[in-house]
Amino acid sequence: MVQYTIPQSPEIILTVSGKDSAKAREKAMDQLMELMDAGKLPTELEEGFGPQQLIEVKESTTEIASGEDAIAQAVQVLSNLATLKLKVQESRTEALEIRQTVDILFSDDSVTEEEISRLKEGFKVLKNFAQANLRYQEARTKAEQARKILDQALKSPEQ
Repeated sequence: MVQYTIPQSPEIILTVSGKDSAKAREKAMDQLMELMDAGKLPTELEEGFGPQQLIEVKESTTEIASGEDAIAQAVQVLSNLATLKLKVQESRTEALEIRQTVDILFSDDSVTEEEISRLKEGFKVLKNFAQANLRYQEARTKAEQARKILDQALKSPEQ
């Protein structure tokens, strides 16, 4: 399919099957003449207007490519969110247990060197969990927009 317009009325689109050719331009001229005869052409054409003066309308492939890039990026953002969610879930229970043991540092009870060693080891788990949780929260915010992009792309044309 090829589409043509005229400089005087760019809103008029004439669609013809095939590629841009002299024959396709002649068919578009026939459509243009029908519009003129029916009084549906909003402008007057100059004497001598011919098929060579039709302007081919080309679909913007950059819009399609940028849309596809947005979808690919949205999927990547959602994939990242899924990975972070698993990471947070896996370390949450252990981190919360360690967090409870932190309270022994603030009590007047005596602690053993072994308890302090376990606590220091636990700080790494706490740190990793807290960082993963922050990254997850940030990723979730970004993923909301990604979900909207995918929802829009998955909408059927008749909706």
